[in-house]
Amino acid sequence: METQTRTSGADTATLGLGSVLVGSLPAALMTDEAPDRYTVEAVFTRRPRPDEIAAILSGRTRDTLAEAGYPTVELAISDRRLEIANTNLEELRDGLGGVLADRLSEISADVRAREEAASVRFQEAAVGEQHRAAAVAALAESVSFRPAATPRPVSGSAPGVRSDALDDRARIDDWTDEGGHAR
Repeated sequence: METQTRTSGADTATLGLGSVLVGSLPAALMTDEAPDRYTVEAVFTRRPRPDEIAAILSGRTRDTLAEAGYPTVELAISDRRLEIANTNLEELRDGLGGVLADRLSEISADVRAREEAASVRFQEAAVGEQHRAAAVAALAESVSFRPAATPRPVSGSAPGVRSDALDDRARIDDWTDEGGHAR
């Protein structure tokens, strides 16, 4: 049985953030009209998978941000971008970026561990199924459609002569005909 698993390439790499999309930043940054907080879009290092997206948007991630001192930060995902709302570049630079990187790394490790455990369970089930199929085949091969070895009268035998004695005599005659008898 062959199975395909992803063991190389970008899909197995730890999910992270590569860079900020400068074009998505407010145009008024570093001016007197610059907002204190805004949405910063960061590009993922690869496309997040559905289970990773669910973990990023989970209550566990919100709790992690709150515990780290960022209770008002909100996350959203749009294609290959993480939208980090209610923050600013300074906050990201001074700690929030590291908190997000750590959480994404933790999510990747958890997802990878679950996938590896599922893969092991699948392979164990496949091996078990192969053993079961082999046992069924062996059992089927053990079925014999030969006559039973129970004594029964042979038609035309002399009265009082047991059929197993006749079987023994037939085997001796076969052996004699094969040249195993010394004359």
